[in-house]
Amino acid sequence: MTSTLTWAQLRDLKCAELEGAADGWGRASNRADAGRDSIDKRLMNGLLGTQQGEAADAAVARLRQLSRNFQYVYTECGLLRTALNSLAHEMRAQQRALQGALADADALKFTVHPDGSVTYPEAGEGLIDGKPLPGGTASGRGLPGLLPPSRLVAPNPHAAKAQEIADRVEKAVRTAKEIDWRYTRILRELKAEEGLKVPDATWTDAAAVRGAARGYLKDAIPHDASPAERKAWWAGLTQEQREEYLAVYPDQIGNLDGIPALVRDAANRDNLQLLIGKLGARDDERAETQLAGLREIERQLHDDRKPPMFLLGIGDEGNGRAIVSYGNPDAARNVSAYVPGLNTSLDEEFAKGDLKRARDTAIGTIDHDASSAAIVWLGYDAPQSPDGLRSLAVMGDDRAERGGLAFNGFMAGLVATNDNENPHLTAIGHSYGSRTVGAATQHGDGIPGVDDIVLVGSPGVGVNHAEDLGVGKNHVFVGAAENDVVTKLPSKQEAVVGTVGLIAGGPTVANVAGDLVDSGDDDLWFGKDPASREFGARRFPVGDGPRLVSGNGISIDAHSQYFDPQRDAVSAKSIALVAAGRSHKIKMEEYR
Repeated sequence: MTSTLTWAQLRDLKCAELEGAADGWGRASNRADAGRDSIDKRLMNGLLGTQQGEAADAAVARLRQLSRNFQYVYTECGLLRTALNSLAHEMRAQQRALQGALADADALKFTVHPDGSVTYPEAGEGLIDGKPLPGGTASGRGLPGLLPPSRLVAPNPHAAKAQEIADRVEKAVRTAKEIDWRYTRILRELKAEEGLKVPDATWTDAAAVRGAARGYLKDAIPHDASPAERKAWWAGLTQEQREEYLAVYPDQIGNLDGIPALVRDAANRDNLQLLIGKLGARDDERAETQLAGLREIERQLHDDRKPPMFLLGIGDEGNGRAIVSYGNPDAARNVSAYVPGLNTSLDEEFAKGDLKRARDTAIGTIDHDASSAAIVWLGYDAPQSPDGLRSLAVMGDDRAERGGLAFNGFMAGLVATNDNENPHLTAIGHSYGSRTVGAATQHGDGIPGVDDIVLVGSPGVGVNHAEDLGVGKNHVFVGAAENDVVTKLPSKQEAVVGTVGLIAGGPTVANVAGDLVDSGDDDLWFGKDPASREFGARRFPVGDGPRLVSGNGISIDAHSQYFDPQRDAVSAKSIALVAAGRSHKIKMEEYR
């Protein structure tokens, strides 16, 4: 620590000038953001829509790099603004502490010297001669609590008060020196790389500013509030405060249920770059897997896709987090949220496959009602079974229960931010995701705002009757392909013998078909078969899908085609009709 700050300098410090400098960096940040927006929405989209060929591809690549550079300028200038505002905020607190001590000294006619010592006048009466007791000088005693209190009491009644004032002056200056030193180091680190390109590593600068700005910004983020309260908090901020939060805490704001979709999208697009920089600096398999998923999401965000993409959540915790909406869920009357299941994680397969499912649903829904949006919600850790059918026994209830709580929070956020008086919300669960949706219905008053529930490829939902899902059995819709083995998993009790055999001997065509398929009594892994009469949902028609066992070996492809308008047009259309609030147009199928 090298700061030479004195109490007089702290007293005279013009914090407003620091805030004025912060405003200047804020204006630079906003200009960079406007430049990025112009490139992304006008130049790049115009080029993609009118030009083709190698030259056009090269121009698009250069524009994307320029957009990324503008984004870097936006972020770095925003960090500088927040660092300066946070410095002023912390220094002003120490000024107030110092000014209080100086005011007390002035009222008592004490003198505060340049070194912080305090001289007090004579006072009181001597016990022997009755004359006033001599004055003296008190100096700050350093860090509080490190020196034992003296048992000797100075006879002058001013001595104790002078010592207290000296300690307060010393503490204010010492704390201000630490602040000065800390922000000097932070500001020196906020510098660009040589040259025009912005490598991934340069996106890590936010960490130091985030730590320093904790008291200034982060502590005020209402993590424990309801989504409706968070929406009100955001609405009550000034534009400058919003810009600072977006620059410094895009990960917090972008993943906070109750924040408007447009804001979450803007925050998460910046957080996406931070995550790419963070994971790009690591050298492990998990980082490489998630990085591939993030880069694919980034690629799609830059495409001129219809309906437009909104990035409502992104993160690297656990198996990764990603929430993508096709269409603005705040403006749409019909909003569906699809929860993926077994083996889903933030990787390239998710970014290509699961995002396509949501997009297909959005396109199909819009065909029936233009005011629609479809979301894929990877907001939990789905079970992972790297050994395929041999590992299905890993599926327990814990992840569904935790995921159900998180899903309810997200859906409550959609309810809070949707602009329509009575939006139509649909929860869609696929595979283990249907178990997660089932768990969500059992927490509190059920899934907030949801009118209809769609279950496809389900191994059971944790309840035995559709009416237990809280939306009425006529609003629960089930798709179960004849050849989808996951919809025919035996109950856990029935599977004991078969699982032991699989672990001991390995999967063969015979034992996979015989031991991992339900014996026919409606009891599945997580309760009654949702496609059964006893469960009582409405079953819509779907294609049979490829057979589990064929001349080409074992295939579970029938489990993954429910959303695909090319491979199963009937199923995809039925899901879209439910999501559009037009389930009355579906011709239902017989129960199993």
